[in-house]
Formats: sequence, structure tokens, C-alpha cells
Amino acid sequence: MSDGFAAVLAALVAVDPGEKCRLAAAIDPAADFSHADAPAADARIPGRPARPELIHPRDVPTRGLGTVAGRAALIHAVAHIEFNAINLALDAAWRFRGLPADYYRDWISVAQDEARHFAMLRARLKELGFDYGDLPAHNGLWEAAEKTAHALLDRMCCVPRVLEARGLDVTPGIIRRLTEIGDRDTVAILDVILAEEVGHVAIGTRWYRWACTREGVDPIATSQRLLAEQGMSIRPPINDAARREAGFSDEELRLIQHALDQRPERAPKPQPRRAATARPA
Repeated sequence: MSDGFAAVLAALVAVDPGEKCRLAAAIDPAADFSHADAPAADARIPGRPARPELIHPRDVPTRGLGTVAGRAALIHAVAHIEFNAINLALDAAWRFRGLPADYYRDWISVAQDEARHFAMLRARLKELGFDYGDLPAHNGLWEAAEKTAHALLDRMCCVPRVLEARGLDVTPGIIRRLTEIGDRDTVAILDVILAEEVGHVAIGTRWYRWACTREGVDPIATSQRLLAEQGMSIRPPINDAARREAGFSDEELRLIQHALDQRPERAPKPQPRRAATARPA
């Protein structure tokens, strides 16, 4: 039986995005993940190309969707999230040892889905005359992975159920905006991603609760504590239906809504002027 951890590591450290996707797709979920030795530190993690340039989130420029360049910027941002999500899923399978075989099968399946999502978005970027790496991006997702590398419980709480669940909340709005301007090709890709990301967050929920049971802690109280320790918060909008499908309980959704209700009111940001005409790509 092949060494599953070695196959996962090969994909995780791959620098070229296409090679990473190919290696992730080739991982056998039935490979041997039985040896539980702690992984040695590896400076090659995460493997990523020299571009895009990584900058602070507040410095990432935003553009309107009324131009091809504006739509490409949005697609590039989502592609960067999906590229990070490949590494996050692979890292979840490589870093945490001695877990049930289903755990490794789950996270390999997530990595393979994320690789497919990235490939679809990259192909769409190329149709618009751009490529992954042409625009700057930020490193927030991977920084959260580094902060939670010490414990499965922390990783499952803070990454799938907070940062990746954010995609469930904001993607419907992006789809609506792209539908309004007639970009059906990008909408078709985002429809696939949104449907499958529900399952990915559900996997995070499953293993978060499994870890809570193993450690004898309450999932809701522990989640609130970890988010406070990490300085994380959940922002509107909230996609209750998708979160419920991904395993969030009614009590969790009530607590999220209560926290949102307690947020101080902010002055609305000035809205950019919309282009007079917007044509589909």
C-alpha cells in the first residue's frame, strides 16, 4: 500500500499550480495513513509560485465589475482563495496524525475539489486575457493555518468553520452581481463552487465536533473561546440556509446573529459609480 502522507506532502510542497493540482488529483484516498509519527517541520510548506505578490489585505485594490479587468480581478481573488484552499486541505491531511481513515479520505477529497475549482477559475481568467499571479493577493488564509497548526481542534474550528464558511455567505451576492452584468460563464463556475463548499464546511464541522468529543469540551463554548483568542469575528451577510446545511446548529446561528446585532453601527461606505453599460464577457 502506498504512503499516503508522502503523496500528500508532494502535492503540498509543489510550487507550480498546475503540478500541485495534478498531484492532488492523483492522491489515492485508500493509501496508508496509519503511521502516527509527528511530521517533521518542512520549510517548503506551503508550496506556491513567486507570483502573485502577497500584500496586506487592505492594500489589495478593488475594481468595479463593469470592465473585463474588474471581473478578472474578482476571479483572480477567488482563484487565490481556492489555491490556498488546496494547500489548507492537504496540510490538514499531512499535519495531523493518528486519526481515523475517514478523516484523511475527507480532506483528500476536499483538496481534489479545490484543485478542480482552481483550474476552472484559472481557465476563465485566461479566457479574459489574464492568468493566476498577474494581480496581487493577500495571505490571510495561510496565516490562519500557521496559527492553528498546533491543534486539530483549533484548525477545524477557525479555518473551515470561520474563514472558509465565509465563502458560503458572500458567494451568493457575487453571483447576483455577475448575473446582473451577464457574465454567465463565471456564474456557472461559482455555482459549482458554492454547492461543493457547503460539503467542505460540513467536513470541517464533522471533524471539529469529533475533536471536541475526543477532548471532552463543549463545541459552542469552545468555538467562542477560540475565535476570541484568535481575534476572529463573523461579519454579515450570513447565509443561514447554507450554514445550516453545512452542519451549523440553530443555537450556533442564533449566537452568530446575536453577535452581529451587537456590532456598532458603521457609516455606509460611499458606493462607486456603476458603469453606464456592462457587457458579458
